[in-house]
Amino acid sequence: MSDPTPFGPLAGLKVIELGQLIAGPFAGKTLGDFGAEVIKIEPPAADGKPGGDPLRLWRMLHHGTSVWWQVQSRNKKSVALDLKDPQARDIVRRLIDEADIVVENFKPGVMEAWGLGYDDLASRNPGLILCRISGYGQTGPYRERPGFAAVAEAMGGLRHLTAEPGRVPVRCGVSIGDTLAALHGVIGILMALQHRHATVSAQAPKGVGQVVDVALYESVFNCMESLLPEYSAFGAVREPGGSALPGIAPSNSYACVDGWVLVAGNGDSIYRRLMHAIDRDDLGLAPDLATNTGRVARVQEIDGAIGAWTQSRRVDEVLVALQAAQVPVGRVYTAQDIAEDPHYRARGMIERITTADGLSLDVPGVVPKLSVTPGRIARLAPALGQDTDAVLQGLGIAAPAATPVSPKPTR
Repeated sequence: MSDPTPFGPLAGLKVIELGQLIAGPFAGKTLGDFGAEVIKIEPPAADGKPGGDPLRLWRMLHHGTSVWWQVQSRNKKSVALDLKDPQARDIVRRLIDEADIVVENFKPGVMEAWGLGYDDLASRNPGLILCRISGYGQTGPYRERPGFAAVAEAMGGLRHLTAEPGRVPVRCGVSIGDTLAALHGVIGILMALQHRHATVSAQAPKGVGQVVDVALYESVFNCMESLLPEYSAFGAVREPGGSALPGIAPSNSYACVDGWVLVAGNGDSIYRRLMHAIDRDDLGLAPDLATNTGRVARVQEIDGAIGAWTQSRRVDEVLVALQAAQVPVGRVYTAQDIAEDPHYRARGMIERITTADGLSLDVPGVVPKLSVTPGRIARLAPALGQDTDAVLQGLGIAAPAATPVSPKPTR
């Protein structure tokens, strides 16, 4: 799969991706899914080390390459250059001269030490948009701390809430802080592109570029809803709620004979329909439970009634009964449930690819869905350095010799 035909709303934009692992590359993947040309710079193999983005070797591998890589690096080109090498940095500068966007997620100060800071790059390419993703941002007293998503999730307030009351905080199962930062980065890039478009002039033929400064912890914190206002107004420190949604009732996971369901019956009329469906009109029609405030006061009793009803039934039975009552309900999905679900397939959220080494693989489809300029998977994830010669020939230069592997970035 390698279709060079321009597509999507970002066709014609050139992105240089300097990041590794998750946050920066996820932003690059999202831009590539909608037609941007994404050139990923990776350290070459050297001194017995495999080189490349470490994600190539994360989690489950097929013929030595992570299947995660097939998702994270689709629609990208791979150029093997070691940024510790001055010659390689000169080549990167020339690539950036022709680029619209650079995405990087190194520790603050690293790019400047390499002569690749924004002022250096913008002096050559004033319309450049530089998206910088780091643990704590480019300013502030914590800027130089190494930042990983797990720590950002803790500092952003998320980890404190993801636990059963009184038990150890747990992660949500994926590196959600990285993904949130990547999406904030993409949002910032798109806003910066709009500003650049609006500032085109004789003095700025491409428009005015800028820096998009994204911190992992701030991306998490931005999604924390009423956490801070409740503390500010009432001195209330929101505590872990387990599988429930504290202050909103009923909304919880409930055990069935063969699995779990999530029931969200917290709308006033939905709640009445839910209680009728489980033969508990005594709770559904109780005057003090007509609104959320009253239900929160008796949430344990309500949860107990729902749980008593679900525990003697299979998941499918619960889904049929509550869907018929127009109550929001869903199975708690595993990977197998996702793979077998017809709605995922109908929405194009599961796509089948065949990798270069012959593995037939289901991967997530492209989101969001655009009606006129949809994204797509036009190019498989590249082998390390697969596009080095072609990209550098476009600059009229030859690829440099391999040099030591670059230092690891923050995520």
